[in-house]
Amino acid sequence: MTNEELASLARRAAEAGAAVAAERFRSGIDVERKGEKTDLVTQADRDAQAAVIGVIREDRPRDAIVGEEDDALKAVPESGTAWIVDPIDGTHNYVRGVRTWGTAVSVVRDGEPVAAATSLPVLGDDYWTDGETTYRNGERVTVSEVSDPEAGVAAPTMWWDFTARDQYTRACRAVVDRFGDLRRIGCAQAELAGVADGSLDGVVTNIRPYPWDTVAGVAMVRAAGGTVTDLSGDRWRHDSVGLVASNGRVHEALLAAAREIDGS
Repeated sequence: MTNEELASLARRAAEAGAAVAAERFRSGIDVERKGEKTDLVTQADRDAQAAVIGVIREDRPRDAIVGEEDDALKAVPESGTAWIVDPIDGTHNYVRGVRTWGTAVSVVRDGEPVAAATSLPVLGDDYWTDGETTYRNGERVTVSEVSDPEAGVAAPTMWWDFTARDQYTRACRAVVDRFGDLRRIGCAQAELAGVADGSLDGVVTNIRPYPWDTVAGVAMVRAAGGTVTDLSGDRWRHDSVGLVASNGRVHEALLAAAREIDGS
């Protein structure tokens, strides 16, 4: 399959999962906790993941699948083709009736993303990339042209455990000290898509994020002209510690913010 064909399959899979989740949205969802008080899962997560995998398996029955729920792999293989699935990114938003959540599907070869799609059904936005260009609802998008951090908007992303609230505080402070404004959206894939389409100028965390929360959005940011690194400024990988994604023009300011989070 070409990258364009993989992107088309990722789109179909993401849309199938998002449709399942959207049917249950704001409908009295049964919620379970996987561990921490805010680490939530619903039957909609499981059913949406099953729908995504069903679409992928029709065309790619032998590819590895990495996913947040159930029996999918939890680590990205270093070789071969693999699909990475987040059936509902932003589950906390989803269960509280907040409209910003989505289904994300990406495909990697030898650990590198080559195509991805994120469907945000309640917002009416579908993003995808073939690794060369990023689209929103069929129109090409690019990162913002903001070069002055004080005119920019950045989002500290992911969730800091209650034992790391000092880091959460420093993350917010580091962004507020450097950027014109701060966003906390509660859906990492929506935040990364926002960097790709220019509605955000940067996203930052010092946490090692899960691949299902990030890989699709990282592929979109890069294809839209942005920069994504780890905390050291090296090219980000699915197993990197920290994530710093930006339009490229404010990247140094965002890196400086990222390095403050650990108190270093």
